[in-house]
Amino acid sequence: MAVPSGEGLEKLEDMIVRAAESTAAHIRAAKAAIGSVIFGQDRVVEHALVTVLSGGHALLVGVPGLAKTKLVDTMGTVLGLDARRIQFTPDLMPSDILGSEVLEESPGGRRNFRFISGPIFAQLLMADEINRASPRTQSALLQAMQEQHVTVAGARHDLPRPFHVLATQNPLEQEGTYPLPEAQLDRFLMEIDVDYPDRDAERRILFDTTGAEESRPKAAMTVDELIADQRAVFPRDPKDLLGDFWPEEESIDDFLAALREWRGHAKTDPAA
Repeated sequence: MAVPSGEGLEKLEDMIVRAAESTAAHIRAAKAAIGSVIFGQDRVVEHALVTVLSGGHALLVGVPGLAKTKLVDTMGTVLGLDARRIQFTPDLMPSDILGSEVLEESPGGRRNFRFISGPIFAQLLMADEINRASPRTQSALLQAMQEQHVTVAGARHDLPRPFHVLATQNPLEQEGTYPLPEAQLDRFLMEIDVDYPDRDAERRILFDTTGAEESRPKAAMTVDELIADQRAVFPRDPKDLLGDFWPEEESIDDFLAALREWRGHAKTDPAA
């Protein structure tokens, strides 16, 4: 592994500190902007922001009326994202989410198929009451959540970046619902329980929602700033952060060997 010089190490530390300070400032601004609209749900807001900054998806679990839908809409505005909502129902079809191909005829009489994108082509997607749709329809989200693209009629269609799904689920009413399969639950980074706010928060909600003007969210960052913060929090390629200080292959092989031995693979895998 390369030994960093004193000057190179200082530059790396300064770069990391600047990235951390910028990210922290954006997070504080985002929490304050969301908190001006969503009252009494600080923990929920914090967990939702952690999910987005980590590049993941979240499942919001709570009874109706706790501002889950409003939270997602507010986060879209505050984070500068294109947010859309899908109301999941038993008759919802996969094509209603992904989109479909339609046959068009040109003025010259030539026919061809054109893809019309569905609401999944957004940066922040709210899957409202996701467990009300059939497993077939739920599975339409699997590829998108994992691979950031969808396949329709054999053609690949990339989703906007970043792409996040915040789904909601009612824990009380189970009639006419379909439990999420394990493959679907595995796509969610977090399950966030949304509880009732305290008395002071409910008082603020009462005055805010019944007054002449209701509080409106304001943007706290841009999409480019959010992507930069995501790379600082959870870099897609650690080499972007470590640069010349990225360990050599021998060190990585030693780490993998120790990890596989801890898992017990060394007993059954000769290559270990």
